[in-house]
Formats: sequence, C-alpha cells, structure tokens
Amino acid sequence: MREEDSSKTASTVNAELPDDENLWLEDIHGEEQIAWVKDQNAKTLERFHDGLFDDISGDLRTALDSDDRIPMVTKRGDHFYNFWRDKTNPKGLWRRTSWDSYRTAAPDWEVLLDLDELAAEEDTAWVWSGAMVRRSDNRRALVLLSPDGGDSHRVREFDLDDRVFIDGGFDIPAAKTRLAWLDDDTVLVATETDADSLTTSSYPRQARALRRGQSLDDAPIVAEVPRDHVAIFVGSDIRPDSEATDRAVIIDAIDFFNSTMSFLDLTDITSADGSLSVEPTAWADALNRVDVPTDVEVGFERDLVLFRPQSTWKSATTEVAAGGLAIADIDAVKAGEIAPRVIFTPDAHTSLQSFTFTRDFLVLELLADVQSKLTVLDLGNDFAESALPGVPANHMVGLGAVDKYDPATANDFWMVSTGFLTPSTLSYGTLGRDSGEPNAEVVKSAPAMFDAEGLSVEQHFATSADGTKIPYFQIGADDLALDGENPTLLDGYGGFEVSRTPGYSPVVGIGWLSRSTTGSTLPAGRRGVYVLANIRGGGEYGPEWHTSAMRENRMRCYEDHSAVARDLIARGVTSPATLACAGGSNGGLLVGNMLTQYPELFGAVSCGVPLLDMARYTKLSAGYSWKAEYGDPDVAEDWAFISEFSPYHLLDDGQDYPPVLFWTATSDDRVGPVQARKMAARMQAHGIENVWFFEDTAGGHSAASDNEQTAFTRALSYRFMWNALTGE
Repeated sequence: MREEDSSKTASTVNAELPDDENLWLEDIHGEEQIAWVKDQNAKTLERFHDGLFDDISGDLRTALDSDDRIPMVTKRGDHFYNFWRDKTNPKGLWRRTSWDSYRTAAPDWEVLLDLDELAAEEDTAWVWSGAMVRRSDNRRALVLLSPDGGDSHRVREFDLDDRVFIDGGFDIPAAKTRLAWLDDDTVLVATETDADSLTTSSYPRQARALRRGQSLDDAPIVAEVPRDHVAIFVGSDIRPDSEATDRAVIIDAIDFFNSTMSFLDLTDITSADGSLSVEPTAWADALNRVDVPTDVEVGFERDLVLFRPQSTWKSATTEVAAGGLAIADIDAVKAGEIAPRVIFTPDAHTSLQSFTFTRDFLVLELLADVQSKLTVLDLGNDFAESALPGVPANHMVGLGAVDKYDPATANDFWMVSTGFLTPSTLSYGTLGRDSGEPNAEVVKSAPAMFDAEGLSVEQHFATSADGTKIPYFQIGADDLALDGENPTLLDGYGGFEVSRTPGYSPVVGIGWLSRSTTGSTLPAGRRGVYVLANIRGGGEYGPEWHTSAMRENRMRCYEDHSAVARDLIARGVTSPATLACAGGSNGGLLVGNMLTQYPELFGAVSCGVPLLDMARYTKLSAGYSWKAEYGDPDVAEDWAFISEFSPYHLLDDGQDYPPVLFWTATSDDRVGPVQARKMAARMQAHGIENVWFFEDTAGGHSAASDNEQTAFTRALSYRFMWNALTGE
C-alpha cells in the first residue's frame, strides 16, 4: 500500500466482522488454553508418532548434526567466525579460526561461547540470534540471545579475547531490538523501554544514542516514528579506514513496503575531544533525509547512494524501472540534487535479487526465469559489465564479499552453489581487471545427505486463471510414471517479495524424496515427488511479481498455486488423492486457502505457523505490520476482499476437506500460535474429520530452536502427509 493511500482507507467505515467462538484460545499462556494444547498434542502424537516417524526424525537429526556440513564463516579482522550446532552441542557454539586452519579438513576452532553451558549456568534456554563485532579493533561484540527462540532477544557485550561477557558493558533486556555500533563506547539502539516506545505492530519506534555505562531510560531519544508505522530501524557504516566517512542510518518503516531513510555523517556530531554528541537537537540538525518516493529502497556503499524502486520512479532527470537499480553521489543527495544513474534495468524474464560490493566491484545476483545469473560491474571503469561464468541450470549461486575493508581480501568473494539434488559447495575467488575471468577455488564441499540416484530436476510452466505463466520445479524419478499415482508434495510461499529458488535441502530429501511406497495402496516403489511453485506474491520476477498479488489482488497467488496443482494432475504426475501441499507463515495462509478454496485438488495439507484468521490478524502478535500486504480488516472496503481469502471464515459445513495438520509454536511472537489453534478448534467443532494439531513450546516462528526440534516438527509434517497420500 502506498503512503498516500492511507487517507483514503482511513475515511471509510469500519467493517462488521463475524463473531468468533474461539477468542478464548487467544490467551497464549492461559492454563485452560495450554491444557487444550496438551490434549491436542497427545492425540496427534498418539496417531503419528510411530516407527516411521522415528526413522524420519532420526535421519533428519543425523543430517542436521552431521560434522560434514559446511561451516559457513564471516571474516572479521584476522579471524573467521562460525556458529555451529550438533548433537553434542544442541544449542550451539560460537567459535572462530584462522584462514589457514579453515582451509583444512578439520579446522582448529577457538570456542568463544558455549550456549549449552551458558543456558545451564543461567537457567535460560538461550537461542542464538547473532553477533555484531566492533569494527574499530575487532575486540568487542554485541551478542544477541533469544530466551525462547522468539524474535525478542537480549543484547550483551562480549570480549572476544577474554571470551567473557563484560561487567558493566552494554546489556539490553530482551525485546525486538535493533542496534548498531557508532564508536567504541556508543551504540544507536531501537528497543522497548515502555509502552510508548513501541508501534502498534509491537516493534520499536524510538532510537536512542546509548553511551557505555548509561541506562536505557537516560539515553536520549534522537529519532522516533509515529505509532501506526511499522518500526524504526537503525544502522551504521563504520569502517576501520581512518579516511572514510562514518555514518549513522535511521529508517522510518511506514509499512512493509514504504519507508524513508535518513543519514548523518558522524563527523557532524563529533566534538573537539572526539566524543559523539547524543543531543537530540544536534542529531536533528545533522540528519539528511533522502528525498525520494517512499517505495524506493535506499542503501549506501561508501559515497554512493543506491536506489531500488518498487514501482517505476520518474525522477527529475531519468526513469528507473520497478526492480531496477540506480546510483547517485552522496554529496549530491545531501544537497537535495538527486540525479540517479541507472545501472540495471530488469526485463520480462530477469530480475535483480540482491547485490554485493567488494572494494572495486559490484556483483548483481539475478534470476532469469528463476535461473541464477551473476553480473559483475567495475566501479573504477564506469560500471563496465561482465558475466561471472559457471552457473549451472536449475541451481542457485550466491556471492558475498569476504572482507572489503582488509586490503588483502578487498576484492575476494565467497561463492555458494547449490541445487535440489546437488549438495552445496563453498568456493573462494578474487575479482580483478587484469586476471581474466575470475577463478573460484572450491574450499568446502558438503556430502550428499540423501540418495539422489535416479532423480532429476525439471522446470515447467502452468497457466494461471488470467493467462499468466507460472514456473515451477519438479524433482522426481527419471522414469516417472505419468499415471497419477506418485505421492507428490507441492511447496510454495507467494508473499512479501520472497523468492523461492533451487537449493539442497536434506530435510526435503530425507523427509520426502527418499521415501518410496510399499505397495499397500499405490504401486510399490513410487518415490516421493517434490514440487516448488514460483507463484505471484514472491519476488522471482521482481517487485511487480509481488505487487500484482497484494491486497485486493491477493487471490492471484492462490489461483497460481491451484494452477500448478492442476497442471501436475493434467500431466499425470499426480492426482488429487496423491497430492499434498505444505507451507509455513504466509505459506501457511497459502495452504489454508488451498484447504478451504480448492479442497478437491489435494489429499493432504500441512499448515505450519500460519496466518488463518484474517479478521483479527492485525490484533495478534506482529500482524499489524502486514496491513500493506493483505489490507486492513477493520476497514469495510478492505474486509470485502480480505474475507475472500480468510480460511477461518471460508469453512463450509457441506464440504469434504482433505486431512490437515496444523503445527505451530507457543513462543512464536511474530505470527503466534493463536490462529492455528482457532482453525483446528473450529474445524473439529464442525465435525470435520482428520484435523490434527501440534504446538511446540519453544522455537519461535521457525519452530526450530535446535536441530532436535527441527527434526521433530518436520518429521511430524512428512509422516502425516505420507500417511494421508499412501495409507502407509
């Protein structure tokens, strides 16, 4: 939703929403409600926790804990950092090593923080949420730890040499905090201090400049946003180069797709003694707002400002297409003279997914009909373009800078290549003008985690209701019998401009592709077929692929998904009785609509951490922040179209529904467990058979606080679907 649309919807009358008999289940931690959850869990596990479940769960746990996985690293200073979980360390180890050691088969790791030990010492089930190393000396880090796997995390300052939390260091209580280093003794922090510090979406709305030793309440507020905006986000560009201009960044997230960005040079708020000012008036005077439309994403790289519009942007000097990339000099932006230069323009088949800077190059990661492509632009040669070769079909290749601030690695890059049936490889290379085509040397290779012999990957296109071609990947047997009797799992997402691309997943491979029928109801030896649909609402073809399925056009993504299902049936890959669909979060809303709008197409639905009650989603957990995506159910105009894709309100007593499993987590503070609870309760109250529910007590929105939980919840989903499709 555009910012200017707000006034239109605000003046409309409130919607009359339907009654809800299950409001009592919205008390997440209530005694009666938890008793209901435990009863549901017991029934579900009694039905599906059998020998096959244990086999799947055990195999998944073994793969997730495998020592042969690639330990991905981040370089800071002379060290390469990694976070690692395995069977011995289920909560995980934060550790580091040297480059020479990392290149060996068995690196010598220095353990910085053992989360299992910390959890035992502090009697808190800490879950790793990341760390931010101080760039000035690489000696200190801000460590983020969630007490339950949710989005809220505590921030504590850690000494990397002494390997201890610092007494009297920065320590911010658990909240949905965002923060950034400004100097050795100052951080810019957006967090919760009182009820007035949060937006309606439950995210911080105030930014404070916090000095070492200062309490949060005493730290001055240097910026804030209105309560009905989504959040305030903060960041910084702090570099060890003494000649560089360090900057602070503040983003006012108006809604999920509209924002304004402001920045200031730290030199403008630095006093003669070298200390940073934390006076709100000094910050207000120094802040520069980037004056572009609110749907233009703004970023920085040294003295370049980057622009990526969500819709076509007609500036005073040029036109930048939706999903394109343009640049301008930062001094001109500060002067209010923005004359963007376009450096990438998408076409009907190609979109920009992300980009990476080394010191002298910009690498664009593109998708061409959901096929990966890398393009290199030379910053020192007027953005001269070249291709980075070696990207195979039906694979995804990602690239990232190693450490552009270290002269020794300034143009070095990591490259990760992966495919549905190809384990990931990590390569290391260098970009240069005089060395010909970049050579990337394989540093680490992951082993196969499931048997892919006899399997192949195909890409097909289905035709949606309005004639749009919808790509999808199909992974199945080389000699797949097209007789409709193959147990098939259809996966998708379709929201928030998230692209679903090829990738090696031991969970999918073990949980589905490695399964084969015994012959009890389907022909023996039929292996599971996995299908990934690239429906609208995602970002596979850029922002317009997403915006074409927002709000009143939301039904398009459901039409797309059902079109893929019909295409699979028409091609003989599967049949309604042998086709399942699965999705989580917004993907849970997707499969909830498959369940209620297209029940005749599916033999099973696995619906994880889902949105389902679209009448009340804005009042539950972080739901208010998604109004731009779905619309506002309290506004009559919006509820008129939202009600058409609200699964909780689409149930029909006269309709036959396929078996369904709802799974969620008590500690999910993003979507929350409430909607899954209510949907299961309503369906069961309507006398609908084969409605199953499971709620884990930890793990947050991913329901995956550790490998054991990941293996358990995913095994439950696969076990349920396999039984529903095959009777086994």
